[in-house]
Amino acid sequence: MTGLLVAKQILVTLYSKYEVYITPILKFILALITLLMINSRLGYMDSIDKMTVVLIVALMCSFMPMNFIVVMAALFVMLHLYAFNLECTIVLGAGFLLMFLLYLRFSPKDTLVVLLMPICFLLKIPYVIPLAMGLIGSPVSAVSIACGTIAYYMLHFVTENVTAILVMDGEEMTVKFKFVVDGILHNRDMVITIVAFAVTVVLVYLIRRLSIDYAWTIAMAAGAVVNITVLLVGDLMFDTNVALLEVVLGNILSLLLAVVLQFFVFNVDYSRTEKVQFEDDEYYYYVKAVPKISVARPEKQVKQINSQKGRSVSRSRSAR
Repeated sequence: MTGLLVAKQILVTLYSKYEVYITPILKFILALITLLMINSRLGYMDSIDKMTVVLIVALMCSFMPMNFIVVMAALFVMLHLYAFNLECTIVLGAGFLLMFLLYLRFSPKDTLVVLLMPICFLLKIPYVIPLAMGLIGSPVSAVSIACGTIAYYMLHFVTENVTAILVMDGEEMTVKFKFVVDGILHNRDMVITIVAFAVTVVLVYLIRRLSIDYAWTIAMAAGAVVNITVLLVGDLMFDTNVALLEVVLGNILSLLLAVVLQFFVFNVDYSRTEKVQFEDDEYYYYVKAVPKISVARPEKQVKQINSQKGRSVSRSRSAR
């Protein structure tokens, strides 16, 4: 345990010292992964489906605010959809605009959540985001989680119905609009997932703020259980064909990742908890103090041996 705490302290120190260099690198990696994911899932416009273009745009994103990555990701999606189908472009463009306004209004600081949600869906661990935001965010973070979830399901609908959309080229525009809009709005999987994630965020947030020992651990476990329960209840009610094994394993893995997050953000020693009482002219104060776990970095002691002195001593002895 001490070794992990020392490693944590070293990482925190390195990041605080080289933050000006590390942050742009992390932005570049996030933008690169996001754009490559979009190109691999869509890839209808050849002019932007090139590694050189992706690298240039990702490099631009590394020196811009986080919201710029969201804008460029949405632009890539719109360009690919424009090369594929006009109706899909209009519908998804309106959806992106509405989500962008909601996200800016309620949770503008959760840009990372919007970007990570589709990536976590592809990795089969989207459940880690509601657990994490319940621990370090607020109930309002459910808005950004919902936006990222909707963005994933909209792109998933397009990729899963490519053949059906292409067959409808001879149909009227209103028929195409109705097909796309109904396919997105009537997606029960998406609605149940958004509800499950919102309930998880609120529950984890409320429990981890309780004045009880191991509140964060209890909150994470309760959030994972509630997440699974809501998804299964939704499957029973609306027959969404949820993969039970995938949901359970994904939540277990997400729970482990949330434990890692807790280690870096909220690592305390409940065995040394103290309850303090004091007062002033108007109030009595009852304070529960829980110390953080921290260790000092071991200092290396270098012992220098003066070889020149040893030589002079040996010479004097030989002279005698």
